[in-house]
Amino acid sequence: MKQIGIYIHIPFCISKCYYCDFISYTKSNEEVTKYIDFLLMEMELYKDILKNYNIKTLFIGGGTPSCIDERYIFKILDYIYKNYNASNIEEITIEANPGTLNKPKLKSYKSMGINRISLGVQSLDDRLLKKIGRIHTAMDFYKNYKLIRDLGFNNINVDLIFGLPDQTIYQCEKTLKDMIKLGVEHISYYSLILEDDTLLKKWYEDGKINMPSEDKERCMYHRGIELLRDNGYEHYEISNFSKKGYRCKHNLIYWRLMPYIGLGLAAHSNLYGKRFWNYDNFKNYYKQLKNHKFPIEGEETISRDMEIFEYLMMGLRLTDGIDKNEFYQRFNISVDEIYGNVFKKHEKGGLIYMDDRFIRFTSLGLDLSNIVYVDLLP
Repeated sequence: MKQIGIYIHIPFCISKCYYCDFISYTKSNEEVTKYIDFLLMEMELYKDILKNYNIKTLFIGGGTPSCIDERYIFKILDYIYKNYNASNIEEITIEANPGTLNKPKLKSYKSMGINRISLGVQSLDDRLLKKIGRIHTAMDFYKNYKLIRDLGFNNINVDLIFGLPDQTIYQCEKTLKDMIKLGVEHISYYSLILEDDTLLKKWYEDGKINMPSEDKERCMYHRGIELLRDNGYEHYEISNFSKKGYRCKHNLIYWRLMPYIGLGLAAHSNLYGKRFWNYDNFKNYYKQLKNHKFPIEGEETISRDMEIFEYLMMGLRLTDGIDKNEFYQRFNISVDEIYGNVFKKHEKGGLIYMDDRFIRFTSLGLDLSNIVYVDLLP
């Protein structure tokens, strides 16, 4: 039986961060209750489709799933265990923000089979946190981290952001060193992107905040790579680092172009050679489900050429790179036959490393990946 990943979107937060463009809303208890009821209705619609798959991973994201009562998370997982092929799930992740966790909540998560906690920390500098609209402090993180460990969770990810307004290289290094001392299993280390329709983007355009120069931002990235590698973390994807055996299995499903279903508001799916996505507003999402219809707003068929491009683009994000044998098994054609000249060109330019089996980005290629992707477009 084929394996599949499931993503569940919980679109509620205590407040919106200044850099965030995700589909999320300030929570109200009435809206949360209604949303979970409709989410369960959507899950029911997928029951027949998912009977042909074993659930490999489950990721509960948001928003801030940990800001809602744990009984709602129980309802979701209880449905999955009772109605899907979920007896061999390898990884169940829930996203959480520091300050939103407590002992009863974490005990409940543990009893439900959740085995990975992903904490949105971003920085351990309180002044920087305030500048980007985070409502937690470094102390909130340390308290929640200790609680998570005390209750027996042994797979913790922290999300960190570099390139924040007025951030220094020293501040980046200090946060990373503190995380290394704690021994977290996985670190996602992202560059800040000023997204449209966010407060940070507006403030930047109005000249109200100062952003690090491109050179300083790149220095933060490369210094992070160096620090983490020197302390036993595998740099296995452009922005992700893990101790041995702790790579994020759910994200690997995305990067390896395996099938996945997204449930909830604005969630995306990839199945049967199609990519489709749900409505991103409550009104249309609820309306479809009231009529016993999938709450899908749009879909596109993935052509063979586009599938090949996406397989290469996503695969090259991984430092393992593209396995030529696996490419041939999937597409029944040699990758060199299609893109040999492109890869040779970028090998000469120092962006690609190739041997008889693998195609990988060099360290320079990881920085300049878009140059290669343009040449791979069908």
